Amino acid sequence: MDLAKWVWVSIGYSIIAFCTYGIVSLYQKYIFVKTGKWGILLELSVYVIFYALYTVFSFAYYRSEIIEGYYGFATYFKKIILNIILILTPLLFFVRHYALKLMPAKEDFLTLRGENKMDVLKIKKSDLICISNAQNYVEIFFLDNGTLKSKLLRSSLKRMRSDFDFLLQVHRSHLINPSHFKSWKDASTIALTQMELPVSKNYKRQLLAL
Repeated sequence: MDLAKWVWVSIGYSIIAFCTYGIVSLYQKYIFVKTGKWGILLELSVYVIFYALYTVFSFAYYRSEIIEGYYGFATYFKKIILNIILILTPLLFFVRHYALKLMPAKEDFLTLRGENKMDVLKIKKSDLICISNAQNYVEIFFLDNGTLKSKLLRSSLKRMRSDFDFLLQVHRSHLINPSHFKSWKDASTIALTQMELPVSKNYKRQLLAL
């Protein structure tokens, strides 16, 4: 391979790899938005789709008039693609793994909804202190720039417990965000951020485990 063709190979294969990864990134974003989760099988699917697309695109480029490669597809895959997979996979893993660590953590937001479509409260998870029963409503206690505030939503404590499983029940009328638990004031009362709540005997054990 002369120098000119080597340059075309280097540039062409790099552009193909870049564009292919862009396509795979769109796939990854679509799946994550759709499912809201990511796991080992989905991560493996990124590699499989990337190499499948890269093989097809790069082979078409290899057989084009620019490169004029003479390998058939099977030979091309065996002699070229397998070597690329061995070299590129550790690099891809390193880049994908450490790129996540360099990204700033996103704030975790909660959307609490009542029976009325207009009855919505969106807050940071870290700002939610507790949820208390208020007859046919629930009262949401939360921090807004460090100030304690509350909002009534037409809903039930049972529904809130089902929607947000990180909440801890301390009383038949109260759910708390465990991260705001401060201390025991006495045997039946706990101190949270800027407020206090009673604790029932039935729920005391799990609270003591905090």
